[in-house]
Amino acid sequence: MSGELKFLAFDLGAESGRAVLGRLSGEKLCLEDVHRFRNGGVSVGGRLHWDVLRLFEEMKEGLRMAVQTHGNDIASAGLDTWGVDFALLGPDDVLLDNPVSHRDSRTDGMLEEAWKIVPRAEIYEKTGIQFMQLNTLYQMLALSRRNPWILDSARTMLMMPDLLNFWFTGEKVNEFTEATTTQFYNPRTGAWATDLLEKLGIPTHFLQRIVPPGTVLGKLRPSIAEETGASAIPFVAPATHDTGSAVAAVPATGRSHAYISSGTWSLMGVESTEPIINEKALEFNITNEGGVAGTFRVLRNIMGLWLVQECRRTWALSGKELSYSQLTEMAASAEPFRSIVDPDNASFLKPGDMPARIREFCAKSGQPIPETEGAIVRTALDSLALKYRFVLERLEMLTGGRLEPIHIVGGGIQSTLLCQLTADVTGRPVVAGPVEATAIGNILVQAMGLGHVSSIEHLREIVRNSFEMATYEPVPSPRIEDAYSRFVKLIG
Repeated sequence: MSGELKFLAFDLGAESGRAVLGRLSGEKLCLEDVHRFRNGGVSVGGRLHWDVLRLFEEMKEGLRMAVQTHGNDIASAGLDTWGVDFALLGPDDVLLDNPVSHRDSRTDGMLEEAWKIVPRAEIYEKTGIQFMQLNTLYQMLALSRRNPWILDSARTMLMMPDLLNFWFTGEKVNEFTEATTTQFYNPRTGAWATDLLEKLGIPTHFLQRIVPPGTVLGKLRPSIAEETGASAIPFVAPATHDTGSAVAAVPATGRSHAYISSGTWSLMGVESTEPIINEKALEFNITNEGGVAGTFRVLRNIMGLWLVQECRRTWALSGKELSYSQLTEMAASAEPFRSIVDPDNASFLKPGDMPARIREFCAKSGQPIPETEGAIVRTALDSLALKYRFVLERLEMLTGGRLEPIHIVGGGIQSTLLCQLTADVTGRPVVAGPVEATAIGNILVQAMGLGHVSSIEHLREIVRNSFEMATYEPVPSPRIEDAYSRFVKLIG
């Protein structure tokens, strides 16, 4: 690699999106934010949608700003989003409905409806994906029951990043890491599990060709190039599922570690060259999602900092604006492990008054009710750390070895309290960083796709050369062991 190369990453999360410019020079990467914008569900007629047209407009603005401030010699652009949500296009590529958020209530009861038709064990055997009502499979089942005309009219199914890539380039594909989140991809055969969909009465004709991360999709549409002042920039599909990009940027050596991609969701797992699909994995509700360079992310989805984000939003609506750093300080001063919750309890899934829900959970389980903002956030963070230990133990049972250190990447590492809690509760050293792992992975997988990065090992070497990490050593405590015993009983 010679000279400096510029890459543009679009990284869309549930709360916000951004355009990030990466400068790759030799073995070092530097990042610069170009444009940030808000995101969030929009409630219309009782449905929770994504405002996908506005998001696309914001991304075009990010492209325009990148060209304006950094020149027109960008090597490539790529984008990532969250998983499971999708769009259906009809004749002439008309968007048939605004994409619906995975937190919408339309999937209530759909897990049980699916299991009446296809046994739970059979679904897992064919897909290896964790059972969550928000998965694309149950969204599709709900759609087939309530709005079958949309499925009948559909010609193309594109996951959220695939839709945006299509609008930028005109290319219709389903990228591997995102496709695996649907729960209708078969990781053993490397193809869509069409037989499963057919049993559930869901059409399969609109499924697209699956391409691996690093695929060069095509060049920017001329109309968008003219609108933004950009040249015909190539678009490369990185790991378009944001966790796939984040895990690619985990600065680990070897594969004896565990990772947590920490943000709205916490994705905790290990990297494997093969999916792990067996009775134990089913019992532990472990997922096998696609990774970079032929790997699988064997992991568990955990509700993550969503609980804190929704608490903060609820307090802001009542006129009390509190920053995340203020909430962390308050939590650090609160009594530890006084009350705990299961972060993955169904009552916490949807938007709403999260402080009231946490109090209600504690009351129903016979625990002290946290009253102050600090006590409520402390309850959420303590509970997250306890859930991490619970999942870590099951990952070690599956893989047959001790996993350490725990690498935490993503925005959640800004909570030093949570990082230290994770080390203390799991008894493992925690290596935190980089915070911008998703954008970093996005950019470096683009560079890999264009031949500027030789391997996933090379990619991670660049990450280690470019960004600082913080290490948290575990501090054992009898109080932690007592809290963990209570937690295991609490979640049954």
